[in-house]
Amino acid sequence: MPVAAETIIKVEIPDGVEVEYSDSRLMVKGPKGTLTRTFSHPRLKMEISDGKIIFHCSLPRKREKALVGTWSAHARNMIIGVTKEFEFRMKIVYAHFPVKVTFDKKNSILNISNFLGEKADRKARILEGVALKIDGDQIILRGTDVEKLGQSAANIERATKIKRFDIRVFQDGIYITHKAIHGDVNA
Repeated sequence: MPVAAETIIKVEIPDGVEVEYSDSRLMVKGPKGTLTRTFSHPRLKMEISDGKIIFHCSLPRKREKALVGTWSAHARNMIIGVTKEFEFRMKIVYAHFPVKVTFDKKNSILNISNFLGEKADRKARILEGVALKIDGDQIILRGTDVEKLGQSAANIERATKIKRFDIRVFQDGIYITHKAIHGDVNA
């Protein structure tokens, strides 16, 4: 049986970013903040040398190869997050009943009032580290951790999920319209 080649992926560490790895925890520190994540697997190794984060696996199988790629993508996202930040834009869509959206900063809850004419408010949890701004019919989420940002946006979309009605007719809701790295030209 042939021996598989070693899988190696390198991620560049830009200037102004500090990276530390110890006890299966990767800490990335930059001008916008600090992110920490645990990377633990018996067959995968991570090391930092020559201004690069190196992920490698000797004798990789299909799953380990995929995991090396996943880990490198997480590290890249952490570096982008602490240098530039991520931004998600969401649009409030309604046809008949005007939806009112308010943000309770103390409890990190987004309150959605009058959705489909309902008396009770719908609520969506916004995770820690995510900044939220309401601008007319737009909701702008910004933060360093793309996973927390994505989960907060998913919580908002899920809170406005329509039940008991035909979704082809009732298209009301709050939907993600744009995902970008804050400071990009296309933002």
